[in-house]
Amino acid sequence: MTFMAIIYQVHPETPQIRRIEEIKEALQDGAVMLYPTDTVYAIGCDLTVKSAVERVRRLKQLSNDKPLTFLCSSLSNITQYAWVTDSAYRIMRSLIPGPYTFLLPATKLVPKLVMNPKRKTSGIRVPDHPVCQALLKALGNPVISTSAHLPEEDNEDNQSLMVRLEPAELFDKFDSLVDIIVDDGSEPKTQVSTILDLTGDEPAIVRQGLGWEAATAWAVPSETSWN
Repeated sequence: MTFMAIIYQVHPETPQIRRIEEIKEALQDGAVMLYPTDTVYAIGCDLTVKSAVERVRRLKQLSNDKPLTFLCSSLSNITQYAWVTDSAYRIMRSLIPGPYTFLLPATKLVPKLVMNPKRKTSGIRVPDHPVCQALLKALGNPVISTSAHLPEEDNEDNQSLMVRLEPAELFDKFDSLVDIIVDDGSEPKTQVSTILDLTGDEPAIVRQGLGWEAATAWAVPSETSWN
């Protein structure tokens, strides 16, 4: 019997409360989803459900030393999951919500399976996207967010730009890999987030993605890349 994901069609600006609740309950039960963000479509799950996080890692073929990015609902929410200096706070306050991932020292609330085990850091985003925000508020905790491309597609061109797919193509590709597909009717975006490393003495842009020009007011591009 072929496994097929459940597709939830939600309004892009005012997502229906009932559907958001249904998705929330599925995530709490361990579901893995494909969903739209303010950058590319992402694969995600409830941060607190270990079995779901493990499935996302297997799907992306990520080693355990590769940190997983997750979404928070607000800057105050970030401070529960990361140690934030005054300077980091000012930078994030100027850029969020938006297409930015911040590398920060993780607190004990971040599962070990999510963070970088050596550096004890995590990548955290606050998306400027009504569906993401509705899910985060309903769930009450962060959602894993890793770009929806598979290991065989990883190459230099895909580091900052995703291959353009029509929604039907994208959904068909992940139909048997995830439990839920969230469809807000939007065209899949092709640019990933800009990543800022805020763990050092000086902030650095370690990946140029969507909105990177605005980030240069606070940080300079680093020689070290982060994919």
